Amino acid sequence: MNLSGLKPPAGQKHAKRRIGRGMGSGRGKTSGRGQKGQLSVSGFGQKRGFEGGQMPLHRRLPKRGFRNIFKKEFSIVNVGLLDRLEGDSFGPERLKELGAIKKLCDGLKVLGAGELSRPLVVQAHFFSKSAQEKIQAAGGSAQIIGAGAE
Repeated sequence: MNLSGLKPPAGQKHAKRRIGRGMGSGRGKTSGRGQKGQLSVSGFGQKRGFEGGQMPLHRRLPKRGFRNIFKKEFSIVNVGLLDRLEGDSFGPERLKELGAIKKLCDGLKVLGAGELSRPLVVQAHFFSKSAQEKIQAAGGSAQIIGAGAE
């Protein structure tokens, strides 16, 4: 097979229609824009979402609630999951390696759901009060890293 010999299927490619090239071309005089009106003048442009004077879709649909654009999204891990994972030291990179979290969003938060049966060293940006208590009760330590540290 030779790449220089490849051609598109018959009828796929069309020559660009040249408008405004005289009456004999079939696209002369008004150049396919019709006679009068807003669409026929040069420099015409519509706003995005314009529907010919009909109320645009983005204005017809109801709007409810509030979306906080500054909201922080945290990757969450429960104490019970940490107990089932291998190893005794966990940080954001280690948890990502083990597949406990898919991606580190705005930080890692450890929550207190589940039981902890062994001492663990856990590094995270935030801890819930119950998670911190459970980790310390099992003989481990909860270390705050990054922005959560004060």
